[in-house]
Amino acid sequence: MEATATSSLLLPHSLSSSFSPFLNPNLCFFPRRRPRTPPVSSTSNGRLPVLRLSLSDSNSITNNSPIPTPSPQLQPLFSNWTPPRPLWRGLTALVLAGQVFQRSLSGRLHRRNTLQQLQRVGPSSSGVALLTAAFVGMAFTIQFVREFTRLGLHRSVGGVLALALSRELSPVVTAVVAAGRVGSAFAAELGTMQVSEQTDTLRVLGAHPVDYLVTPRVVACVLALPVLTLLSFAVGLASSALLADTVFGVSINIILDSARRALRPWDILSAMIKSQVFGGIIAIVSCAWGVTTLGGAKGVGESTTSAVVISLVSIFIADFALSYLFFQGAGDSLKSAMG
Repeated sequence: MEATATSSLLLPHSLSSSFSPFLNPNLCFFPRRRPRTPPVSSTSNGRLPVLRLSLSDSNSITNNSPIPTPSPQLQPLFSNWTPPRPLWRGLTALVLAGQVFQRSLSGRLHRRNTLQQLQRVGPSSSGVALLTAAFVGMAFTIQFVREFTRLGLHRSVGGVLALALSRELSPVVTAVVAAGRVGSAFAAELGTMQVSEQTDTLRVLGAHPVDYLVTPRVVACVLALPVLTLLSFAVGLASSALLADTVFGVSINIILDSARRALRPWDILSAMIKSQVFGGIIAIVSCAWGVTTLGGAKGVGESTTSAVVISLVSIFIADFALSYLFFQGAGDSLKSAMG
């Protein structure tokens, strides 16, 4: 290296540039000897052999040993089946009704919550229920009083009004108002508690959610709705008689006398029974839809709407069944009303 560098420095610039390839040690024309690498054996397809562990003997390593396949296991018949949500909620409502009935008979009732719900279903809802009953009675009076007066049946107007209000209009209208006002509130409250895991907090604190939340609401609806129905019947009949006297010229005394002759104790009692059934339906459906709420705020809104719709449909179905069961001799009452 020293000789080469010295010779390149001693030569003229033209010669050193012409002989630079020969003087550069990196540009050597002789082939260099490369280090030999050990040969690598390969399989026929050019891949390296794979060493596999045999499952039969964990201590021995064999080449190309087969992997055993696991034996198939039998799965249960309904392991991957989930019931539809309406069916699931319907079964929840039935189970909830049974639990409420059993716990009410055993005396597991939260008294303070029951009194609060009674005040909510009864006095707090009375204004809306009575106003609705008054206008429904007056609208029903407009529909048929004029025709009855033209036919000379003005003495039977009070009996027809009393029978229609006591048997159908008062229980159904009061239940519809309660479903819209109270049932929606029940579903929204319990749905919010369910999605925010407050019901789990009650279980941690040692309070049963059915005793603390559901049973007071059901008992309040069953006890308060018959009273509301009775008040709605009185207000509806009074408003109808007042309208018939002031607009159509039918005396209030005639209407009240006809109503007295047409009504039977069973008519009022059947209205109370209907109201109790309707109150139980509203509370059970609303609470069941509330405790099965999923999906946050959107789920709460859907549960509230669905609870009101299902409650109304159930009320109408139950009204048809109870009317068919209770009232088979309506002709006798109408004959008494006609005097």
